[in-house]
Amino acid sequence: MKLPNFFKKNKNYFLGQLFPKIKFKKNILIEDIKILKKAGKKDLTFFDSIKYKEFAMSTKANYCLTTENLKKFLPKSTSPILVNNVLFELATILKKMYPTADIDYPDSTLKLPKKNQFKDVKFGNNVLVGKNVKIGKNTIIGSFSIIEHDVIIGKNCVIGSNVIIKNSVLGNEVIIQDGCKIGLKGFGFIPLKEKNFKFPHVGKVLIMDNVEIAGGCTIDRGSVDDTEIGKNTYLDNQVHIAHNVKIGSNCMIAGQVGFAGSSTIGNNVSIGGQAGISGHLKIGNNVKIGGGSGVIKDIDDNEVVMGYPAISFKDFIKNWKKK
Repeated sequence: MKLPNFFKKNKNYFLGQLFPKIKFKKNILIEDIKILKKAGKKDLTFFDSIKYKEFAMSTKANYCLTTENLKKFLPKSTSPILVNNVLFELATILKKMYPTADIDYPDSTLKLPKKNQFKDVKFGNNVLVGKNVKIGKNTIIGSFSIIEHDVIIGKNCVIGSNVIIKNSVLGNEVIIQDGCKIGLKGFGFIPLKEKNFKFPHVGKVLIMDNVEIAGGCTIDRGSVDDTEIGKNTYLDNQVHIAHNVKIGSNCMIAGQVGFAGSSTIGNNVSIGGQAGISGHLKIGNNVKIGGGSGVIKDIDDNEVVMGYPAISFKDFIKNWKKK
């Protein structure tokens, strides 16, 4: 299935237009901006942290925004564009290419759904649906919910009341309970003295089959990449998932857990209530994280951790007994 483009691109830019102070051997036309592992020869990519060294070494992009310290990890086929602040330069370019992606503007195409347009879908009262929305058979949409333009919802889904879904693609048999907000802009900006520069978010939220999301959850869309939730994963009430987070299959996430941006969670992971996962971390498969824990570093497969900062459960119990 071809995924929709939720944000209208202004135009394609030549490298010389994006970086007028730099002289390039080949002034190629840049079609899009993508992360290291997804970028092609006509895309501009970026490399701002040693954490992504593995992807940098194998990127297919011809040009990469990076720093003097990181350029040595790029392949010979990728020319570095050296800057002082990678994220600021990236945000500036994204704003040029996608001028409306830094603010969640209201969808001007919203209308009451027509019966002949969604014959096998049940709608509650006062539901609004945007242009080019696709909804599968036997799906139910609760009262006062809003489904914005180009959203795709699969078959046999149940969407509660007062739900807002934008910039998202949902699989089959997905349940989203009352009051959830899916596909909003993430928390991203470049701090400046006079006015913070908002980071445009041009990614999507991808929710796979048989996912259940309980009441009051918020899930941000990706910034340049996508936010993803794997098959048969369950989220309890008031869970927050930030931009670019990837949660695997068969995960159980209890209430009020918070995920910071760009962390990757493996399969079969269980997380207790009010735990927090810091950004850009990798949590392995079959991991168990105790309630109230603060995870600030990567966790290997099959580990059980608890506490703040989170440590192995055995060490946590030993330390507790000493008290």
